[in-house]
Amino acid sequence: MRPVLRIDVLRHGETTLNHTLRGHLDDALTPTGWQQMHNTIEQFQSNAWQAIMASPLQRCATFAQWLANEKNLPLWIDADFKELNFGNWEGISTQQIYEESPDLLANFWQKPTLYHAPNGEKLFDFQTRIVQGLLSLIEKMYAQQFSNILLVTHGGVIKLMRCLAQQQPLDNILKMQAELGQVYHFQLSFDDHKQLQIAEE
Repeated sequence: MRPVLRIDVLRHGETTLNHTLRGHLDDALTPTGWQQMHNTIEQFQSNAWQAIMASPLQRCATFAQWLANEKNLPLWIDADFKELNFGNWEGISTQQIYEESPDLLANFWQKPTLYHAPNGEKLFDFQTRIVQGLLSLIEKMYAQQFSNILLVTHGGVIKLMRCLAQQQPLDNILKMQAELGQVYHFQLSFDDHKQLQIAEE
């Protein structure tokens, strides 16, 4: 078993499309969203992050770039850490979706492994993508001999990580908490068979 790594995971703050399912839409942070992230990061001034990883979507990458410059840290961008793709539901509020497709939305909330947005990403595919991103990140950290980094990403990514860490059924993903602009702490490793080991602090 290789050494365990610490990953602090920051969710982006409020965005211009905050009351919709944003998914892969590239909306920007609002001033409030930027401040949410900034206030959280200020609590970690003594943190020994050695690099920053971010989703390429600007609600994550713009703040990550600023922070990397401030801290003089390497910045890595990885599209594997994008949000779940909501297909035809992207940019639409859940209220509007409920009015137009109440059964489909209800099924998605209750059994997201079986139901997904029209033309959207299936949850198991999302899980595969995020796990691949985490495995690649672990390899990169081992190669650089880093032990602690910050990942700036999305609510769905954090919820999936919490679901895996707590060994919950994937259908419970939407019950996990991932507040805007907040940091969640994980420990990651994988065994010789490349099986991801994840724990939540």
